[in-house]
Amino acid sequence: MKKTLGTIITAAAVVFVTATFGFAEYAAAGAAEFPYFQLGMLIVGGLLLVQLKRKYQKMYTTEAVGAFALYGVLMALFTNPVIELVKTIVT
Repeated sequence: MKKTLGTIITAAAVVFVTATFGFAEYAAAGAAEFPYFQLGMLIVGGLLLVQLKRKYQKMYTTEAVGAFALYGVLMALFTNPVIELVKTIVT
């Protein structure tokens, strides 16, 4: 039961971070410049992490959720709206 609960919590965190990423990017860039590739890679990474959590029982739930949160931040940093914002700040 503990293994299933940890996997469910990890999957819920993956869905929450992915939905937050999608909403934030849509609000920042709009539909014309939405980063579909980054969203797809975020979904694939989330599926991979949930499968790893399900397979390896010694992986803590907090480790999996934290790793995916950092992965989501990394994906967000390399999208066009964030890069344009950094260019504006630097110049």
